[in-house]
Amino acid sequence: MLQHYLVLSWRSLRQHPALSALIMLTLAIGMAACMTTLTLFQALSGDPIPHKSARLFNVQLDSGSATDWRSGQPPTLQLTRFDGEALLREARGVHQVLMSGGGSYVTPTEAPAQPPFYQRTRYASADFFAMFEAPFLHGQGWGAEQDQAQARVAVISSDLNQRLFGGADSRGKTLRLGQHDFTISGVLQPWRPTPHYFDLTLGAYNQPADIYIPLSTALALRMSSAGNMHCWGDVVPDRRALNAPCAWLQYWVQLDTPEQARAYRQYLHDYSQHQREAGRFERPSNPRLWPLMQWLQVREVVPVDVRLQLWLAFGFLLVCLANAVGLQLAKCLRRSGEIGVRRALGATRGQVFAQFLVESASLGVAGGVLGLVLTWCGLALVHMNPEPYAQLARIDTPMLATTLALSLLASLLAGVLPAWRASQVAPALQLKTQ
Repeated sequence: MLQHYLVLSWRSLRQHPALSALIMLTLAIGMAACMTTLTLFQALSGDPIPHKSARLFNVQLDSGSATDWRSGQPPTLQLTRFDGEALLREARGVHQVLMSGGGSYVTPTEAPAQPPFYQRTRYASADFFAMFEAPFLHGQGWGAEQDQAQARVAVISSDLNQRLFGGADSRGKTLRLGQHDFTISGVLQPWRPTPHYFDLTLGAYNQPADIYIPLSTALALRMSSAGNMHCWGDVVPDRRALNAPCAWLQYWVQLDTPEQARAYRQYLHDYSQHQREAGRFERPSNPRLWPLMQWLQVREVVPVDVRLQLWLAFGFLLVCLANAVGLQLAKCLRRSGEIGVRRALGATRGQVFAQFLVESASLGVAGGVLGLVLTWCGLALVHMNPEPYAQLARIDTPMLATTLALSLLASLLAGVLPAWRASQVAPALQLKTQ
């Protein structure tokens, strides 16, 4: 019976090509607008490390001044160097990382004629690579002993390795940053966490750093840092000094069980209370331990305009569905005579309803395929946007299946009313009119 309905649908398409094409185009445009924005939203709002995100926590301590504090105010965004190093020494988590972003001028050592160039750099403690599961192509990171010794070691990205060493295994080679030489201990595989969750102050969707060195080494060499810095109280000459009242470091901890998370929250509360009693913390104790995905929500990582575009796109799809319903009703009315003859020959209302619903689904599948083509065109336009996140939108297999499934569902919804209207045609009246 389904095959028979498909044959009837093909005949109807040939008999009313303009109206059928208009219905398909209406559905395709609505689907393309919806899927383009949905693909972009999915790329920006996804879990950057899904198998581990529930075990990664951002730490906040409220170490700011009491003069600008108000009730209900969130704690300081980042940690001071004093607090960060204190938590790092205690090492109460499975892994813990204290870090900041920066930049360095790289002087090629194997191509002296090439001028120095600037590269993004991350200063981090030893657990960075294990906690965030940065994939290595060659070698490995450094250990806690090298952190303590302020070792001049570095891990570089595959792109920088290609630029400096032609993609060869560069372990043991020299990387010159400014006036300082570092020994390369590892090379990362291509790696772009989306969003750049472990340091949102440098841009949620920017490329990760190309160079990684120990934070202790960067501080000893007084290398420049980048990102957000919040200071209060008396102005100090060196805002990155150990006792400077400036918050500029990110701190992350890995806690594998709910019991560990509860214990760590209590530890942060006790630490804050102790610092308040010592006179360092002026505000009421207000530590926070944010799970990764909750931290992204608190920081409102997904751009507001993308969320707005998503709602507008779904609204536009509803308008397109309404237009498709109207067009199919018009098509149904033009075929009243045909429906009356079928009913007079013995077709039941259910059979007529099924016929028109299959016809609507056929138009929906065709509209979905056309919608995919228009979606790719829409994503090509999105990629022309200069925003860093614009290049992240890609149609993968799940999104492809979602597009086809949504187009089929939309066409069925749009075809229910016309199919019901067709099943209600009175055969006697139509035959008498004919």
